[in-house]
Amino acid sequence: MPAMAVTFEAPKTGRAIPDYQDYQHTGPDTLAGRYLRRFWHPVYVADKLPAGRAIAIRIMNEDFTLYRGKSGKSQVIAFRCAHRGTQLSTGWVEGDCIRCFYHGWKYDAGGQCVEQPAEDVSFAAKVRIRSYPTLEYVGLIFAYLGEGNAPEFPRIPAFEDDGVLNSYSYFRGCNYANNLESNMDELHVAFVHRDSAFTTEGLNRDLPTISGDETEYGIVKFGTRSDGVVRVSHFFWPNGLYIKGSPHPNDATGWTDHIGWRVPIDDVSHASFNAELIHVQGEARERLLQQRADKKSGRQAHPSEPSAAEMAEKVLRGEVHTDDLTYRPDIVNIQDYVAHAGQGRIYTRENEHLGRSDVLLIAFRKIWERELRALAEGKPLKRWRVPAEISATSGV
Repeated sequence: MPAMAVTFEAPKTGRAIPDYQDYQHTGPDTLAGRYLRRFWHPVYVADKLPAGRAIAIRIMNEDFTLYRGKSGKSQVIAFRCAHRGTQLSTGWVEGDCIRCFYHGWKYDAGGQCVEQPAEDVSFAAKVRIRSYPTLEYVGLIFAYLGEGNAPEFPRIPAFEDDGVLNSYSYFRGCNYANNLESNMDELHVAFVHRDSAFTTEGLNRDLPTISGDETEYGIVKFGTRSDGVVRVSHFFWPNGLYIKGSPHPNDATGWTDHIGWRVPIDDVSHASFNAELIHVQGEARERLLQQRADKKSGRQAHPSEPSAAEMAEKVLRGEVHTDDLTYRPDIVNIQDYVAHAGQGRIYTRENEHLGRSDVLLIAFRKIWERELRALAEGKPLKRWRVPAEISATSGV
């Protein structure tokens, strides 16, 4: 999980809004928190967790233990030992079990206590902690953190083709909804990203006309430029953004699939877990893999600059301007961080004035309100479905 040495304090939210309009607060006792826990969420980048390692993670205002057994299987279980409550991540991974640091109680991947060194052998069978369904997909570790049986995992066929997969995460010091609502906003590209890769791609050459529709998987967004060129983005409900695009010319040719899930850490910070698949095979794939290996080796040989999150916080404090950072390859991330966190760690709507360019933001909020109201009233929720194929130019 990305981390920052910054402490944020949740601000007063001002005018109270009904629970079914509030998808910003995601603790286990909130309506939005209950709703989000009905979905699978990525919680860690798979290759960052070696076998035999346990760590503490925080997702939606709750703490958990994530570990990878010696067999290679990852597992999410409760944060604390059932004996005296110390955090389990400080202990030892033994096989596919984890042993508590404090008094040696040992749990299997299902949360069952299997050993208590100082107790009667029959006691362990009476103790179980919470275990959560966990799986790995597109280079990320996913967990289902809700009640009852986990729903079917929403596979994305485009990411199951051959190619070069890159999975990573980033930290953003603001509520996850700041990021989600930005995903509904094509207009910001012309200003936030006016000096970035979007410039060379021509996406901020003029102001787009924004349109879109609700789909079986979420929302499709169209940003139409004056010359008729359309940028299409797909939002997978409730927190995933999927875009098809061409790869960097130095990498390869063909389509690249990008997806990122915005996952709350708490109410004032979130992580985005991302995967991109470049559809290349044969010699082109080998060249791309070598280029990336060389690039990674170069980063390890030379100390890196401050992270995108650290640089964005410098911008917010007035120590530097984004115009001074356009040389950085992560400038788009920095620019977005500044825009999102610049709204406040938790954005309040009481003083906003929405216009016609906010048409999809308004639709997005209405869907959230509809679904949260249905959950509160015990009515059926929409069953979102990822289709077998999504076009680069339309919603299906």
